[in-house]
Amino acid sequence: MVTVSHIVKKIVSRQPFVEDALGRGIISTANIAEELLPELEKELGKKVKHAAVVMALRRYSEEISEHRKNTKRFDYTAEILIKTNICDFTAVKSTSLLAKLKNIYNIINFERGDALNVILGNNEVSIVINEKYSDKLVKFLGGEKILNKEFNLVSLAIIFTADDFLHTPGIIFNAVRKLAWDNINIYEIVSTMTELTFILHKKDSMKAYEVLQEMVGK
Repeated sequence: MVTVSHIVKKIVSRQPFVEDALGRGIISTANIAEELLPELEKELGKKVKHAAVVMALRRYSEEISEHRKNTKRFDYTAEILIKTNICDFTAVKSTSLLAKLKNIYNIINFERGDALNVILGNNEVSIVINEKYSDKLVKFLGGEKILNKEFNLVSLAIIFTADDFLHTPGIIFNAVRKLAWDNINIYEIVSTMTELTFILHKKDSMKAYEVLQEMVGK
């Protein structure tokens, strides 16, 4: 049987910021209940008491809070590295492109600290590289269907000192949530065993650095 509690959980879970604030107890359940009433009544097909929604929200708030207490702790101590003048090309994934990719490392010079990330999707391939190599990359992708080109980007990498990043739930979510709170758009996310890298627009780079530095500095 569908209840007020079920619908409340479903609606709130679609709004991660509200869910987070609810779990931290920093948002008014009475105000949220007022906002949820029209949608609740529409889904249930009947009138719903404001007090019943408030009660459901309080119970869900306690549930989220309890879940957080049982969440594995993680040492966020890390170093943050920024590389500027980055571009991001996206092309259709094809057999010819996959065959070419083995030679893409000849374009750059890792010894000079150049950046290169190749992200293989199901239907697309994204290549993140220094802007100074964009002309070479265009030639490299000759004959391929380029879907998008983004310039004026930065690569912001968090290098964790703890080795539990790979096995700890919620680390990427926490970082993404903090960036989203400040309306910072993420073009690409790349992760390895101890590193988490965001590709962002350069206009957001300093704000993103401040936001993530606050996270890793705690």
